[in-house]
Amino acid sequence: MSGLGRSFAFLWSSTALSNLADGVLKIGAPLLAVSMTRSPTLVSLVGAAATLPWLLLALPAGAIADRADRRRVMVAANAARAAILAAVTLLASLGLLDLWILLAAVLAAGVTEVFADVSAQAVLPMTVPADHLTRANGRVSSAQLVGNDFAGAPVAGLLVGVLPAAVFGAPALLYGAAGLLLLGMRGAYRLPDPRSERRPLRREIGEALRYLRSHRILRSLAITAGLLNLANAAYFAVLVLWAVGDGSMIGLEPGHYGLMLTAFGAGAVLGSLLSGRAAGIFGEYRTLAGAWLISSLLLLVPVAAPSPWTLYPTAVLWGVVGAAGNVLVISARQRLIPAELLGRVNSAYRLVGMGGMPLGAALGGVVAEFAGIGAVLTGAAGVCLAAVGLVWRTLPDRISRPLTSEAALSDISKQR
Repeated sequence: MSGLGRSFAFLWSSTALSNLADGVLKIGAPLLAVSMTRSPTLVSLVGAAATLPWLLLALPAGAIADRADRRRVMVAANAARAAILAAVTLLASLGLLDLWILLAAVLAAGVTEVFADVSAQAVLPMTVPADHLTRANGRVSSAQLVGNDFAGAPVAGLLVGVLPAAVFGAPALLYGAAGLLLLGMRGAYRLPDPRSERRPLRREIGEALRYLRSHRILRSLAITAGLLNLANAAYFAVLVLWAVGDGSMIGLEPGHYGLMLTAFGAGAVLGSLLSGRAAGIFGEYRTLAGAWLISSLLLLVPVAAPSPWTLYPTAVLWGVVGAAGNVLVISARQRLIPAELLGRVNSAYRLVGMGGMPLGAALGGVVAEFAGIGAVLTGAAGVCLAAVGLVWRTLPDRISRPLTSEAALSDISKQR
């Protein structure tokens, strides 16, 4: 695939299908929940259920990614979530689907997603050369965002209105196909470290936590990402109530909400492909901080001007800056973390970065019940702006360079 190799082509294709499934489920599940209840607390539980597994399982998933064949972990995770969602499809087709089964399905799919995603980010540096990481991550990110938003969102909006059971059935088929594509990747994707079989899991996890805590840049990025994701989880858990329905501020139909997320996906594809060029001009870390700042400011637009005419262009800009920031931060982590620690430190980072998302989603629903949805949206934007302010001076101007294990450890000792 444009010089990135046959194995990357299979990995990219699998990523595209699995993220299309993610997109259908991510949008379809909250829309089904809105059809069952108008309670902000109950609707926000869907977002909490999707992200709670990151809080509980990120660290063991990273340790397993560093011990096992990373491709096989991804295959097993895709097969498991295909089977789970096929069972829920059967229940839905029999008219047995309710809010609690919906929550259980989202939670179970989230568990398998943790193992698949942690291994996917760790397997990419084993698939392409280090100097192609930003380009490869841009391709992967564009596939993820096209599936999650550009294609998955309108499909989900259509299925909710026409055939609700397919909200689970379509992802089940897509996850199954994604797992089969991974079998086309050549070679072994397991680290050549025989000691990993004998070391206690707790010791390996502790090693990753110490590394993250000692690395000033990674630590700052993780804390900022954690605050941003907590606030955004609260924001988007209740945005559907602000935007969809006759009693909402914007008054969108479910299908139109899916189109808004398609607009987000279109911007995200552009942002993911242009991120490397922007980083080359402005510097990788300054570009990242600037993208986070713009994204935070854009959260205020639906509150200040609640209209479809402002929501759609805002969604495009959300996609551009969000995807650019995502590509840059993933590439930086893959360069800064030694290969033998990549799965564990990545998972420790994502625990800090994503662990607050279930709390944010649940908190958003509770606050909306008492203070109103507008207060949640405005407060989330304020938290994001404060987080960007904290990290702005921490990041260096220079683009991060690929690091060996020895260079990375030397960097840490200098930063203490």
